[in-house]
Amino acid sequence: MAGEPQDDCLFCKIVAGQIPATIVRETDTTVAFRDINPQAPTHVLVIPKAHHKDAAALAAETPQLAADVLRETQVVADAEQLDSYRIVFNTGSGAGQTVWHAHAHVLGGRGLQWPPG
Repeated sequence: MAGEPQDDCLFCKIVAGQIPATIVRETDTTVAFRDINPQAPTHVLVIPKAHHKDAAALAAETPQLAADVLRETQVVADAEQLDSYRIVFNTGSGAGQTVWHAHAHVLGGRGLQWPPG
């Protein structure tokens, strides 16, 4: 069921404190932590505490929670003193999603050319 923690979800386990992560921020609805495989000097993931399989499901099922995640990306960018940054939501394996829990990547601290990869 959407929103319920999933036993096999890495990010649900981080939210529950079962797997360690370098937490940079936490609110009632979100957690932000450093990516273990950073693609930029600053690479922080912002996730909803509630489980939703991807950004599309998150937006469709709980738009206010999607807004919370997006709002937190700005707070993280400000805290990391990023003048410019990129927010990435990978949705689906073809787009590079490897953890099936909605999450936003906040990337910055270096030039980020377009188009990516």
